[in-house]
Amino acid sequence: MAFLFINTMEKDQCFKIGYVAKTHGLKGEVTMIVTEPIDFDTIESLFIEQRNSLVPYFISSFSDRGDKVFIKFEDINSSEKASELKGSSIFLPKEARPKLKRGEFYDDEVIGFTVIDEKVGELGKITEVSSAGPNRLITVLFNLKEILIPLNSPFILSTNKTKKTIKVALPNGFLDI
Repeated sequence: MAFLFINTMEKDQCFKIGYVAKTHGLKGEVTMIVTEPIDFDTIESLFIEQRNSLVPYFISSFSDRGDKVFIKFEDINSSEKASELKGSSIFLPKEARPKLKRGEFYDDEVIGFTVIDEKVGELGKITEVSSAGPNRLITVLFNLKEILIPLNSPFILSTNKTKKTIKVALPNGFLDI
């Protein structure tokens, strides 16, 4: 299934997939650094952030090389025009993301979810998801202090997207640190 996007989008409707690193060649191609796994065969356009707006660009051709993608956009026919995109973030609508397995979620999906500890009860809402090396952490404001909880077992018991809750099992003394 190919996705075609021609309307303007708001950032909260999209997710960042990478950025334009530099120009490539003389005919308007750019080198994009990819930070999310994307199947470019299913995408006809991307949104590029310009002056705090997301502007649609149609893909003429691409060459995928792992974490780098060389892209030629329609109507970008010179290295000068391509250089205007250098450093710009690239987005796709959230609906274009691959479906995840049950219990898995994208980081931005859980912002605002309520975290409930099996012993203490409700801790608060998730304000941020961050990475510390290979570990993902959720940030919860509990009793006026930020608590960082690893997003892996044995801490996470369950995630309920419908109820917007994450149940956790924190070790004794975890909240006292």
